[in-house]
Amino acid sequence: MMIADKESACDREIAALAALLHDADDHKLFSTINNANARAFLEENKVSAEMTDRICEVINSVSFSQNKDRRPETIEAKVVQDADRLDAIGAIGIARTFAYGGEHGRPLEDSVQHFHDKLLLLKKLMNTETGKKLAEKRHAFLEEFLKELREETE
Repeated sequence: MMIADKESACDREIAALAALLHDADDHKLFSTINNANARAFLEENKVSAEMTDRICEVINSVSFSQNKDRRPETIEAKVVQDADRLDAIGAIGIARTFAYGGEHGRPLEDSVQHFHDKLLLLKKLMNTETGKKLAEKRHAFLEEFLKELREETE
């Protein structure tokens, strides 16, 4: 919401609901079609069909793996995508990477490779000025962490 607040044209309600629901139908976690989980939640909470469609458009533009070379069109999608990507980098991103790797039996080297395959790319993919500014610090922390890890493991 901090990013949404700095983007004057952003509809805060759409950004907030899309941010909250963006993983409700994540293909890595669910085998749903047409944002079924998000739509069910929104319908249950009496969100209009038009707003539901707008929220689902934002949700569908967030995923890194499904939107590699495409930039979101709406400011709400840009804001939510930036927020999602910021969660993936910095201290929280490091913790999430290794927690996921441990839970799935991934070797340390594979988790480190994830930094190179995805996390270190995210800074250049930010959409908003706020996202770009926040990504700078978190990206630097990722690089410093990898440097220290390399020194400790060599």
